[in-house]
Amino acid sequence: MNAKGVAFKLLLAMIILFTLGSDAAYSEEIYDWNFKPAKNNQPATTEPHYIELLDRYDGYYIGDTEEKNLYLTFDSGYENGCTEVILDVLQEKNVPAAFFVTGHYLEKQEDLIKRMTSEGHIVGNHSWSHPSLPELSNEKIVQELSKVNHLYNDMTGKEMKYLRPPQGTFNERTLSIAKDEGYQHIFWSFAYVDWNTGTQKGKDYAYDRIMGRVHPGAVLLLHSVSQDNAEALGDVIDDLEAEGYQFQSLDHLTGTEPFFPLH
Repeated sequence: MNAKGVAFKLLLAMIILFTLGSDAAYSEEIYDWNFKPAKNNQPATTEPHYIELLDRYDGYYIGDTEEKNLYLTFDSGYENGCTEVILDVLQEKNVPAAFFVTGHYLEKQEDLIKRMTSEGHIVGNHSWSHPSLPELSNEKIVQELSKVNHLYNDMTGKEMKYLRPPQGTFNERTLSIAKDEGYQHIFWSFAYVDWNTGTQKGKDYAYDRIMGRVHPGAVLLLHSVSQDNAEALGDVIDDLEAEGYQFQSLDHLTGTEPFFPLH
């Protein structure tokens, strides 16, 4: 190829990169969070490499598997009329939870956000627009997180400190950026397909799925759009506490001062 051909290809590549934006430069490996359920309510596991990364960047997916503590978390991208029911149950049972919210949820549900906070629950960052963070530039990752935190701070006067990565995707770069921004990643050791509002299967289905795979130290990921979860939650809490489990705040998981106002 002659010099003109090489120059043309270089120019074309620069134009493509400029058109796509800086995110086009990020092609490093992307991990999809996964966990491996165990039978007979034994603790779930995950990939050894994931555990190494979480240890390096202060992330969590499970608690002490020798203690019967549970960590109840909800992902909240939009409202489906179930969160108020969930909050009522949590208040009645005196159980703490964490709600990981998007920018859309913050913009549309200020009253619920303020109720979560005033009742002692943790509100965590689930990004502004729910993108796959590893596919973004460093600057855009920071923007996605800071927009959520700033709006939450404007509403409540509080700062976010926990992050659940949207779509469950991550890599070492995103873990590092989040840590630099003051966040600890919170993954999970229990989840099931509960987010599809068009295929809800009833209270008993949710109850059986949770009770069948809960385990000591479990970080439970539920979606607050699920009517099944809202209807089953009270019985789940009662029966798990009867089995000796205790519901704890994420601050207990991470070893920081408990915030939930027990009464």
